[in-house]
Amino acid sequence: MRISHLFAAFAAMAFLSAPAKAEEASRAPITIVIHGGAGALAPGRYTPEEEAAYKAKLLEAVNAGYAVLEKGGRSIDAVEAAIVVMEDSPLFNAGKGAVFTRNGRNELDASIMDGKTVNAGAVAGVSHVKNPIKLARAVMDESPHVMFARDGAEKFAREHGLQMVSRRYFRTERRWKEYKEALKADKEKKGASLPYAYDWKFGTVGAVALDRDGNIAAGTSTGGMTLKRYGRVGDSPIIGAGAFADNRSCAVSSTGWGEYFMRLVIARDICAQVEYAHKSVKEAADDVIHHRLPDLGGDGGVIVLDPHGNYTFAFNTSGMFRAVRQEGAEPQVAIYEEK
Repeated sequence: MRISHLFAAFAAMAFLSAPAKAEEASRAPITIVIHGGAGALAPGRYTPEEEAAYKAKLLEAVNAGYAVLEKGGRSIDAVEAAIVVMEDSPLFNAGKGAVFTRNGRNELDASIMDGKTVNAGAVAGVSHVKNPIKLARAVMDESPHVMFARDGAEKFAREHGLQMVSRRYFRTERRWKEYKEALKADKEKKGASLPYAYDWKFGTVGAVALDRDGNIAAGTSTGGMTLKRYGRVGDSPIIGAGAFADNRSCAVSSTGWGEYFMRLVIARDICAQVEYAHKSVKEAADDVIHHRLPDLGGDGGVIVLDPHGNYTFAFNTSGMFRAVRQEGAEPQVAIYEEK
């Protein structure tokens, strides 16, 4: 090969590699943010051993989601992976650790949403599906619908080969004890507007993620509210309230007093403020969680992530189980409000 031709070949290689390097440098960092519920989580509520157990499980969940992203996987897959870890843990009010309804059953809800396609799936009131988030994903991917409920949702789960379990699978002694205490208090009329007077309505889990292609996704899963009645469905499976994701704005997963999150359509409101008012995710989340929500009488929190890798945790309670892992940084895990 002539020297001139060799030089031209090297120049062409340099030309081809330069845009790739520039694109890599400008790409937003892959990110996953998770929560395990908000509530009265002031220091001292848990023993050091219990705190360590929660933090270890949050770390496991956020790492499971990040592993998907690190391998070039999609944000929707990362969200599902992280939530499955928390659903399988008895520590949270989702899946294995779900709370009990007034009649002593476990009824679980979940939703998931893809910010690239704005496609979504949700399920409500299931009692035999081991991982409701997987069922919500199946609804999104394998049906023309967005939500299935109760018996219909479980029939769909069986048809698509999801793992089914007996109702006994979801029972934990901790949740059963809470249920019995709440039921006794309700009968003795110790609280106003039961069950809402008790701090047993939190514990929902959720995740939001950003992948290498710049796509975001969100998911939420819950056992609902202790002593909930008559087929009550909260915000977690409601698209726009419990979860929302759109590449044009942000991804949100909510946790808290579901009735208020539905009335305020909180997840969508935050993303609308980002999209139309050009607010940062922090500004939008703070407006909704620290003003609109408490002004109406509700409490709880959200995790929010945009396609540029900007994220925030916002909650008006004394704590929220949470974790984040972003490319180029070590994972962070926390429970209590940072002073």
